[in-house]
Amino acid sequence: EPYTTNFSEDEIRIYFDEYVKLKNSQQQIIISPPIEPKPSITPLGGPSKTVKIEFGEDALRDNTTYTINFGRSIEDNNEGNPLEFYKYVFSTGAYIDSLKLSGTVKDAFNKEADDFITVALYEVDSTYSDSSVYKEIPRYITNTLDSSKTFQLENLKAGTYKLIALKDNNNNYKFEPKSDKIGFVEKNITLPTDESFEITLFEEVLTTQFDKPKQLGKQHILFGYEGRVDSTSISLLKDNLPSDFEYRITKDKDADSLHYWFKPFLEETDSLVFQVQTGDYNDTIYTRFKDQLGDSLVINRDKALKLLLEKLVRLELNTPIESIDSKKFAVVDMDTLDVQFEVVKNKDLNTVDIKFDAQPKQRYSITALPNAITDFFEQSNDTLIYTVPTKELSDYGDLIVTVENVQQYPIIIQLFDTNGNILYEESQAEPGSTTFKSIDPKTYSIRVIMDANGNGIWDSGNFLEKRQAEKVTIFSDIEIRANSEIYQSLRLN
Repeated sequence: EPYTTNFSEDEIRIYFDEYVKLKNSQQQIIISPPIEPKPSITPLGGPSKTVKIEFGEDALRDNTTYTINFGRSIEDNNEGNPLEFYKYVFSTGAYIDSLKLSGTVKDAFNKEADDFITVALYEVDSTYSDSSVYKEIPRYITNTLDSSKTFQLENLKAGTYKLIALKDNNNNYKFEPKSDKIGFVEKNITLPTDESFEITLFEEVLTTQFDKPKQLGKQHILFGYEGRVDSTSISLLKDNLPSDFEYRITKDKDADSLHYWFKPFLEETDSLVFQVQTGDYNDTIYTRFKDQLGDSLVINRDKALKLLLEKLVRLELNTPIESIDSKKFAVVDMDTLDVQFEVVKNKDLNTVDIKFDAQPKQRYSITALPNAITDFFEQSNDTLIYTVPTKELSDYGDLIVTVENVQQYPIIIQLFDTNGNILYEESQAEPGSTTFKSIDPKTYSIRVIMDANGNGIWDSGNFLEKRQAEKVTIFSDIEIRANSEIYQSLRLN
């Protein structure tokens, strides 16, 4: 029977008066405390009138209250109607523990927390340390299930605990920073308590680590990495390098990778050894090397930039930019009148910007004659022609944001769309208003970041350092219409 005490069996059978089936049992069924090895729960496939839980030998602890929460996994076979949150409780001791703990979870950066968040309690005893969350199974667990952002841990015993939450993608109840998000309550929790807790989940910035590099082209090596690489040096360790040896490093626009380009080609070499340094990271890594086809110069226009607003057309190169000849560029309007412009080389972005004062409802033609752009390998462009129209200013809207009750500046204000893409961002260093001028008409959500260290970016947290992510507040959607000026006042809690 449920709530049996002094349990000593190796099997539980739950009988139903009609055929049932188990659906999404891996996600829905939560056993607390976790049992290792995991029990066998059937039926796995077809319908049955019995749900059976079988335990391995010596799998259950002495004097422990266990809760098996089936979530919405049990459904009747004909209609698929779930038996909502059926729970089976038993104890291997003389009594059932009855304490509870509840709270909510949220995401540190995103509008909504993920589904199926694991919430865990670690007993703070002589064996507990901060590394326990990486190595040990927690004492108690529950799950937020589906779209619920609340949790409740039940049938707990009195004691002192560490409360954490995990987006446990590997479903092993252990924190793996490469795949999981984590959240934690700073203080230890002593049960019983009437306090409710909010846990904020974040994805840690990984410790800097470089993968084994790969040769992508004749004189082109790719260095994949994890973590942050704000300033990185890559040195080729080779005796008798040619006196004219040169290299360039560019950052991949879409991936965590650095591109290392060099010349001249190194003959009679079957491997290359590099020393990579960034921050505290210092390592020697190598890659196999052979003759391959070289990288041909490819130039594309960045179509994400809006000419009327940014006042520039940006050209992106696939190989390192070396030089530009502004005399070989031309800009004319729809009446074929010359337009004054400036050409700017940006080595950090590996781009060429053609800047000019674009006017509304115009059509501009930008021409780059042969040899206007030369890359690191002395390759140059053929004739390039881009036609770029502009809209009316009345096709855009303005948003003026005032954030109240700010405890500390600077703050960062972001506008993002329904897919979470950040479309506009401004920093604010002192009280006042921030204007997002001439933005696309659509519905935006607003994110306000408390930039505690003033580095201009949102910083995530770190469990071992006992550091929470920088505080973020997200406000409800606001619709911007064309030819409108919206004033929005936001108040932080």
